[in-house]
Amino acid sequence: MTTVPLKSIRLLSRRRSRAADAAAGGEGRAVVRALSPRATRGRLTLGAITVPCALGRAGLTVAKREGDGKTVVGRFPLLFAFYRADRMARPRTRLPLVAIEPGLGWCDDPRDAAYNRPVALPFAGSHEAMWRDDGLYDVVVVPQINLAPAIPGRGSALFFHLARPGYTPTEGCVAVSRRDMLNLLARIGPETVLSVEA
Repeated sequence: MTTVPLKSIRLLSRRRSRAADAAAGGEGRAVVRALSPRATRGRLTLGAITVPCALGRAGLTVAKREGDGKTVVGRFPLLFAFYRADRMARPRTRLPLVAIEPGLGWCDDPRDAAYNRPVALPFAGSHEAMWRDDGLYDVVVVPQINLAPAIPGRGSALFFHLARPGYTPTEGCVAVSRRDMLNLLARIGPETVLSVEA
């Protein structure tokens, strides 16, 4: 498996963010609606497809804070996706794809200069390991949420990833089943915006 240097992933995040901002007015909105204001489940609609999704354990917010367990409301261009090449074939999508490797982490420490950025493990600051045993990150789409620039304390690792059985709440991410994710990935690209509505 080819290793993608962290510097390349960070550059991809910035470049894709600028390009997606320019394309955000086009077609391709993936709309997320909670079942109620404090609901931890909702529906994601892309064109004619509507699927169930899990949301943050504390519902929705317009003022995201690190660790609050809330899914942030807004419009977020989809930048690129990670996937586990050891567990699945390369997914069909028009988004750039990066294979997750065991040494990949994501910094969630607001005091660290790498906050809300991919990091190489081992890493001294607080972080998430992207290589997980539970399969939630077998596919992870990275939206432009507090990435460029990353404002300390305004939320990190806010992904679109795979749901647990029963769609139990996330820590603030949007999550769907593996089957639905692969179906959605085949239909999304750089023009797609994740639109979380209150």
